[in-house]
Amino acid sequence: MKVRVISGIVLTVIMIAALLLGGWVLFALTLGISLIGMYEIYRVVGQEKSLPAVFGYMSAIFYYVTIGFGLEQFSVLAIVLGLMSIMAVYVFTFPKYKATDMIMLFFGIVYVAMMLSYMYKVRVMEDGIFLVWLIFVSAWVNDTLAYFSGVLLGKHKMTPKLSPKKTIEGAVGGILGATLVGAVYGYIVGANMNGHLGNTIIAFAVASFVGAFLAIVGDLAASAIKRNHDIKDYGNLIPGHGGILDRFDSVIFTAPAVYWALMVIGSIMG
Repeated sequence: MKVRVISGIVLTVIMIAALLLGGWVLFALTLGISLIGMYEIYRVVGQEKSLPAVFGYMSAIFYYVTIGFGLEQFSVLAIVLGLMSIMAVYVFTFPKYKATDMIMLFFGIVYVAMMLSYMYKVRVMEDGIFLVWLIFVSAWVNDTLAYFSGVLLGKHKMTPKLSPKKTIEGAVGGILGATLVGAVYGYIVGANMNGHLGNTIIAFAVASFVGAFLAIVGDLAASAIKRNHDIKDYGNLIPGHGGILDRFDSVIFTAPAVYWALMVIGSIMG
């Protein structure tokens, strides 16, 4: 438990520092987390060091270059080239690789690299220094409050075959708690923002609600993949927590959820 707490604190400090600094620091950290996460999910099918995996990593790097250097019109090209490269290796070395493994390699580009990139995308939005924290309110605050709600009130299993300890009451408590925290946060920082989201209390509550709801899907999706492949953790990079994907499984879903919720709210209010 001591090791878990210490590593959790270290990870939190690193993330807070990167989110505050933003810019190239957050860009580099997000890219690094993405590549490690891809390595972990590629390892699930034993392809983490294969040639098609290399093309997967290169595709992710190209994708990040497009968003980091203001070339987002080419971001889809980066993903498409990743798929084409992986499939090219597959067909020209046939039958060395399985089609299911190649699908996982492409999936890793989208599921890990593309989804996590929204941490950086939210941070570079207008007022991003305030908005980016909603990703973690939706993920980690939700997870913590869901745990306590489940312990205190949990009676009805949500997905008994996939995650027997998770309850509907816990999920509701986590979502409502994250929504409330988001609203309070919106009230605190609202005066420092430029008003493009209208009422920040409502905007932050809505974004936190959407993010927290999808955080549950993200957490369970990562668990389902592990169950399908009979593994306990994705890695051991973070002592007491497992791998990058074990800690960022919810963030993978909350980052794009918060981004697009804010985009929709901004377009309506604008």
